[in-house]
Amino acid sequence: MIENETPPGRRSGKITLVGIGPGSEAHMTQRAREAIAEADVVVGYVTYIKLVAPLLEGKEVVRKGMTEELDRAVSALEAARQGKTVALISSGDAGVYGMAGPTYEVLFQAGWTPEDPVEVEIVPGASALNACAALVGAPLTHDFCAISLSDLLTPWPAIARRLEAAAASDFVTALYNPKSGRRTRQIVEAQRLFLRHRRPGTPVAIVKSAYRRRQHIELCTLADMGEADIGMLSTVLIGNSHTFMRHGLMVTPRGYANKYELDEGGITREGERAGRSLSSGLEGWLQTLAQEHAAGATAQALALRYRLPADYILAALRDAASGQAMPSNLETQP
Repeated sequence: MIENETPPGRRSGKITLVGIGPGSEAHMTQRAREAIAEADVVVGYVTYIKLVAPLLEGKEVVRKGMTEELDRAVSALEAARQGKTVALISSGDAGVYGMAGPTYEVLFQAGWTPEDPVEVEIVPGASALNACAALVGAPLTHDFCAISLSDLLTPWPAIARRLEAAAASDFVTALYNPKSGRRTRQIVEAQRLFLRHRRPGTPVAIVKSAYRRRQHIELCTLADMGEADIGMLSTVLIGNSHTFMRHGLMVTPRGYANKYELDEGGITREGERAGRSLSSGLEGWLQTLAQEHAAGATAQALALRYRLPADYILAALRDAASGQAMPSNLETQP
């Protein structure tokens, strides 16, 4: 265990968790460059060290392997305890499947607190989903989520439940760590779970090594995803039910067509108002729900119609009832 003390006569050190972005220096933030320039020591996975090699002249460099994340964090803390400024680098963003989490775990285990002489700073960077989306169009314009298929640290049932929930909820989904030399079936299982809820023609983009020397982009459908060239350096973007491909670009609509006549200069549709919730937004939906229930639809039937839990429908009906007359037998109509 690392002692929670700075040796007498030495200045306190610093750990900067640096997200270097997708890999090209042009896509690093100014603060990321500054953090590396300020560092006495740079710690990172060997591939990431190569990506920032032009910035490392005159610095102590600690290279670690793929599964040595905790070792990287320990090395960074040891150097900081010696009064050194350390840049601990991650590709993408340090807080998205990066080194921020493991480092804080190591710090807390060592007794570190925010008042400790060792300072910690996180420098954000563009994650893989940002970089890949930028290369293929605008697939993340509406709600999305990210799921890692790596089961090295996460049980597969937990991953499968997340995939099922994302697919059923119609999230655009970014799959990180989709496949490796030994992990080949996980992407097949992900495809199987998504095909339970998405049409086979759902657009999919597979981007390998975004903004790096061997960048490769493949556009396909959910049905054909299993035949695509997918590896450990790939990120897979699966569209939602509204995502479309046009002119080689993958686009997810934000929803403006629900409110505006797009071909008429943005005139609002009948029943809609600019700057206000949709007529099918929360308040409008509560009114509709109350009307349907008053007309005889049970909470269970409404739950099936809207694909929502029955107890949530009952709670929503109670909320709606607080503002208008409702059937007295609400509780007895599950």
